[in-house]
Amino acid sequence: MKPPRPERLVWDLDWNLLRTFVVIAEVKSITRAAERLNLKQPSVSNALRRLEDRVGRRLVERDATRFELTEVGKLLYEQGIEVFGTISQLPLLMRGVSDDVTGHATIAVASHVVSPLFDRALSQFHANYPRASITISVAASSEVTKQVRERRASFGICLVSQRDPALDYEMVYREFFGFFCGPTHRLCGKSGLTLDDLRGEPSVSFQTDHISDALRPVALLRSEARLDADVVGVSSSLEEVRRMIVAGLGIGPLPLHVARRDVRDGILWRLPPYDTPPAIDIFLLVNPDKAMNRAEKALLSGLRALIAETPLEERVYDG
Repeated sequence: MKPPRPERLVWDLDWNLLRTFVVIAEVKSITRAAERLNLKQPSVSNALRRLEDRVGRRLVERDATRFELTEVGKLLYEQGIEVFGTISQLPLLMRGVSDDVTGHATIAVASHVVSPLFDRALSQFHANYPRASITISVAASSEVTKQVRERRASFGICLVSQRDPALDYEMVYREFFGFFCGPTHRLCGKSGLTLDDLRGEPSVSFQTDHISDALRPVALLRSEARLDADVVGVSSSLEEVRRMIVAGLGIGPLPLHVARRDVRDGILWRLPPYDTPPAIDIFLLVNPDKAMNRAEKALLSGLRALIAETPLEERVYDG
C-alpha cells in the first residue's frame, strides 16, 4: 500500500470508517464489531479494507487464531478515541452556551462510592444552578477510567490500581473494607472470631478483588484468611455483592461505613479482622484535555473546593 500525502488523508478520511475501526479495535473482532454496530460482517470487513486503502498501511494483522493491531493501527486507534471524545462533547458544550448555567454534566462512578462529601457537592451544585442537569453512570473502576480518558464523562470517582499519565488524580476519601456474612450463615451471631475461623469458607466479591487490581488489600486479606480459592459469585456492583452475601452464597467484603446500617438491622454480620481492616482510597479522576461547559466546570470546582476545605481525618470513613 502506498501511503497517501498527509494533507490528502486529512480531507479524504471518512469519519464513519474511522468510527468503525475504533469499534473493531476495541472488541478485537470483525464479527463482534458488526454486532455492536448493528451491521453485516461483510460491511465491517469492507470498511476496514477501505480505511487501510485510505491510510495506505495495514492496520490489523489477523488470522483464525490471532487479531492484533499494527503499530499504525494502534496509533490510529488512540487518535480515533481522541477525535470522537472531542466530537461527543459538542452537544453538551452548545447546550451550555447561554447567560445562565444550563449545561449538563456526566459523572462516572464506581458502584460503592458512598460519600457525604460527594453528596454535599451535588446538593450545593443543584441549589446554585437549578437549571443545570446531571447524569451519574455506574461502572467498574476500569470503565470509569476509560470514560474519563476518552472524555465521555465530565469526571470520574473510583478506585485506582494504576494511574493513567493522561489524567489528574485527587483523593476524595478513604474507606475500610470488612468481611461480612448473611443472617443464615453458620458464623452469623458469633463473636470473638479470628481469621482462622474463616478458613475454607466460600466467598463472593468484586471483580476488582485481585492481587494486581484496585482491591489488592482485600485480595491479600482474602489470601491471609485462606478463604476457599473458588469464588462462587462476583460483580462490579456493590448492591449485587451485598445481595449475594445476604442470600448466603458466601462471605464477602463491603465498605464498613456502607454496611453499618445493615449490621445494625441484623441483615449483615461483621466478621474478622476487627482491628486492622484494609484501607482503600477513592479518587477523583479528571482529564485536563477535556473541554468543559460551564455546568461541568461549576460542579467540578465545587467538589474540589469541598475536598480542599475538608480535613483528611474527616474524609476517612469508619477507620
